[in-house]
Amino acid sequence: MRALRPFAVCLALLAPCAGGVSSAQTPAARPPNVIVILADDLGYGDIGAFAETPIATPRLDAMAAEGAMLTDFYASANVCTPSRAGLLTGRYPMRTGLAKSVLFPDAETGLPPEEITIAELLKARGYATLQVGKWHLGSKPPFWPTSQGFDEFFGVPYSNDMSPFRLYRGTEIVEEPVDQASLTRRYTDEAIAFIETHRDGPFFVYLAHTFPHYPLHSAPPFEGTSKAGLYGDTVEEIDASTGRILDALKALGLDDDTLVLVTSDNGPWFEGSAGPYRARKGATHEGSFRVPFIARWPGHIPPGTRSAAMAMNIDILPTVAALAGVGLPEARVIDGRDIWPLLQGAERSPHESLVFFVDDKIAALRTARWRYVVSTFYRTYLMPIEQYPYCCEFLFDMESDPSERYSRVRDQPGVVAQMRAELARATAEITAPRLRATRAEG
Repeated sequence: MRALRPFAVCLALLAPCAGGVSSAQTPAARPPNVIVILADDLGYGDIGAFAETPIATPRLDAMAAEGAMLTDFYASANVCTPSRAGLLTGRYPMRTGLAKSVLFPDAETGLPPEEITIAELLKARGYATLQVGKWHLGSKPPFWPTSQGFDEFFGVPYSNDMSPFRLYRGTEIVEEPVDQASLTRRYTDEAIAFIETHRDGPFFVYLAHTFPHYPLHSAPPFEGTSKAGLYGDTVEEIDASTGRILDALKALGLDDDTLVLVTSDNGPWFEGSAGPYRARKGATHEGSFRVPFIARWPGHIPPGTRSAAMAMNIDILPTVAALAGVGLPEARVIDGRDIWPLLQGAERSPHESLVFFVDDKIAALRTARWRYVVSTFYRTYLMPIEQYPYCCEFLFDMESDPSERYSRVRDQPGVVAQMRAELARATAEITAPRLRATRAEG
């Protein structure tokens, strides 16, 4: 572990510190427990709090009402592996060397050992750490969850459409073939057991569900009950799973001590809803990247908080680090920002722009108002602007046209020029050679 920067603590009752760390974040004798719940391929429109849906999500809807919803929250990639790398490291996936597609069972690589994850940061503060569910950041020993800051691991190394698909406890195989219909229940059981064991805290639980990724599986009492078919069954079980965890926190007297975050790794795949947004998993438009985000921490996040300021899963690491009183890793670029003010209802993003990739190339940029797209798909064929300039440079006004239907390139030349300049800057800085060696100076 590299040395950690000292954490500057704000004095109570003073104005917020630089970077958005307010007196509400001042580390106490016991820092907050943190639970990150990540669904796999859950669409923005699959939760009732975000869009009209036939899927019943009463516990997630209640969680949103009791805490904060970010309506313009993004995954850092449009597929599994790079998105998870971005979430756990606070860095654009390009910087970790994991931007190109997803890892398969025979992959000889994974999240580089020199990367520092949320789990590693929190262990330095005395947290007990658990990863339960889908990992998908490397299935060889150097890249295993227990080599990346997690004390315990119970789950699967990659997606459930890959083979051999095995369930592990630590590094030992405990089940093959896997009873996939029982996974959500068993992941939840493991998370609750860990919480009970470490109730004196602090603890960090990263619960990464297998579903609603294909192939879909469900079991009673959820099987065959949703108005959205089998896909809906799996989402409704994740909803109930979240409720079980919240109930356990309350029963253990940990409700006011625990920050719970819920989001998805990318947009929906074969089924599911991206809400009003264009495209789905694997593409370049909003529906590929915009995902639900809910945060709940009674007594710290005001009920009913809403913010439309843009944020991304790379922001989870710096936000959690600030709350826990841990400095950010030295000698590396951290692209994420502390978004605690957004969880208090602020409407100004800490980002001037966000970058969206397809594999190892930038496909789009987003500012507060505009989304600039330089690659899109025709069927399965990627059409980048440099090859198809007549069709593939788009500028969308996110205030009046969030569904990305009508390009404003022709009548907004000044904005286009600014976006092209930002694209050039980001391409030079983020996609430079020797990606793993990218470091900040000073």
